[in-house]
Parts: sequence; C-alpha cells; structure tokens
Amino acid sequence: MRRYGVAILLFTIFGFNSLNASCGKKVFKTYCWGCHHQTAEAFGPSFEEISSKRSAQEIKAMITDPASVSKVFGYSRNAMPPFKLTSDELDMITEYILSFKKTKEVK
Repeated sequence: MRRYGVAILLFTIFGFNSLNASCGKKVFKTYCWGCHHQTAEAFGPSFEEISSKRSAQEIKAMITDPASVSKVFGYSRNAMPPFKLTSDELDMITEYILSFKKTKEVK
C-alpha cells in the first residue's frame, strides 16, 4: 500500500509536467503549428526562442490577449490572433512551450 502512495507522489511531482507537455503537443498541433515551430523560426518565433524569453504567465497572456501583451512588450504590430482555450489547454500548451527552454551549460 505504501508503494502506491510513493508512486502516486512521484508521478504528481515528476510526471504531471511531462504529461502536460505531452498533451500540450496535441494543443500545438491543433492551434499553433501553422505559425510556430518547436525549434525553428517560422511565421512566428520558435518555442525555443519563446521559452528562453518569457515566463509561463507571459506566455499564457500572449495566447489569450496578444494585442494587449504586444503593446506591453513594446511591439509595433502583432499578427497573432487571440485563442479561447480551456484553462487545461492553456496550461498544457504553456508547459509544452516551456519544455523547449534550453538549460545553461556550466563552464
């Protein structure tokens, strides 16, 4: 019985983010792939670039209200439309985007 509790705890700590990122790939294929690629520049910036510059809150705000966020960031224009995602979809796509953040190498 104790093993199951430990397994559930470990999944909650380590597996949930991985699961969210995996489900986020489905959200990506539905809404984002036409303009964004994971690691290469497309019409919009790559997820690798976004994850290196933005927090989870900034990513979520850009997805739901890109016109306002673009003004806050000082952009002169914005081509991204707003998306009405469920809170779960928003969490999943945000985790997926952040999964492309490169770790800094220690020299």
